[in-house]
Amino acid sequence: MRPALRPTRCREPCPPRGRGDRDGPAVIVNQAYRFALDPTPAHVRGLASHAGASRKAFNWALALIKAQLDQRAAEKTYGLTGNQLTPYVSWTLPSLRKAWNQAKPEVAPWWAENSKEAYASGIRNLVRGLDAWRDSKSGKRKGPKVRFPRFKSKRKTGMSVTFTTGAIRIEADRKHVTLPRLGTVKLHESARKLARRVDAGTARILSATVRLDGGRWYVSFACEVDRRIDTPGRPAAVVGVDVGISHLAVLSTGEVVDNPRHLAGAARRLRRLSRRVSRRVGPDRRTGQTGSNRWWKANGDRSRTYARVANLRRDGLHKLTTSLASAYGMIVVEDLNVAGMVRNRRLAKAISDCGFGTIRQQLTYKTGWNGGRLILADRWFPSSKTCSDCGAVKAKLPLRIRTFVCEECGLALDRDANAARNLALLVNVAGAGVAGHPQPQGWNGRGADRKTLPAGQVAVKRQPGTTPVGQTGTVPPQGGTTNRVLAKAH
Repeated sequence: MRPALRPTRCREPCPPRGRGDRDGPAVIVNQAYRFALDPTPAHVRGLASHAGASRKAFNWALALIKAQLDQRAAEKTYGLTGNQLTPYVSWTLPSLRKAWNQAKPEVAPWWAENSKEAYASGIRNLVRGLDAWRDSKSGKRKGPKVRFPRFKSKRKTGMSVTFTTGAIRIEADRKHVTLPRLGTVKLHESARKLARRVDAGTARILSATVRLDGGRWYVSFACEVDRRIDTPGRPAAVVGVDVGISHLAVLSTGEVVDNPRHLAGAARRLRRLSRRVSRRVGPDRRTGQTGSNRWWKANGDRSRTYARVANLRRDGLHKLTTSLASAYGMIVVEDLNVAGMVRNRRLAKAISDCGFGTIRQQLTYKTGWNGGRLILADRWFPSSKTCSDCGAVKAKLPLRIRTFVCEECGLALDRDANAARNLALLVNVAGAGVAGHPQPQGWNGRGADRKTLPAGQVAVKRQPGTTPVGQTGTVPPQGGTTNRVLAKAH
């Protein structure tokens, strides 16, 4: 299961629903339930056909939009303007679906073999991509620039299709699901967690997405779920979490979570499988060569190994974040620049294997589900360089030094454990640093990034209005300059 959360709205407190439920307000969240499928060969052919139909509709609509944009660009070079240009093709979902229904007898004579939802799924994905590109280009969308959508390849693009209408349900035995035009498909695992909520009326299935991932088909149900806000095991407890490479997480309580290094553990097998793939005859678009059966088999083995590594990583991170969110009422983590960290070619592979961004993402919604709070420390807060006992700050602390030794009080502690303690002390000193709450002391009130001050003496700027009478104006002659006030950097 891969849950996801969107902004919620509170309801009145609900009556207890059973053993283990706590009295708390109920909220409506969007949550996804993912299950593995065991399809028959006929079902596999049907799923592949629907995924291909979705890709066909996506590419057809994209070609229509590109042709119209290219035509307008060419007409502008001829000096045409305004109404003289070719009219815009609206890329809303209703308009593109209407255009597809008019053109499908010629474009896809076999369109009746698949559900209409397959074609709508491809067009819907294109509309989302075009909207993201437009918003990114205009500055409305924050983050990295979004490129214009590209055509989907049959071999390189993952196969997936989304159903929003029709027969979408979980059967009574909870081991089969029914999908439009595909019929009843067996599940590899029981869907009782979702079925119980659907039967109780606390969940409503909105859509179902079938995807091929690592050689296995999965179905993901996007649901609207009524969830009760629980209470953490220790509501008043504060814990600082410092994530790293040597240890996945170090808590301010002294607990250390080892880094399983799933990718490093599978590196030997991946190297062997990659050599096997390179020795086979693979596909080549330049010459039109198709891959041999041995190449497809070897490539499938490698893909399944990568999928297993991803599943193991996802499972471990879910267990870690669930245990933290259910135990502590307040969790403090650093606001890491993961995108910048992976630019370090020496650490990029190890950082990506840890999943720092996933830890923060999961803690964000799981603390909300459990009635806790997630606090982000400032990105430039020197958690590793600050002594958790006396508060002295080091000017530099290279990564190769794994033990923090304070010159002021003599504290000797693992640098990750020291950082975790400092994160927990942020809340105890000045309160929570989240929206609507006061920020910890030492944070820049204007929200700007601030680096650690250098060691030694630092000149203190004189405040306005403190200059004695008769000393205003320009600097005195050489030799008569007023002494500056110096202060030690902390």
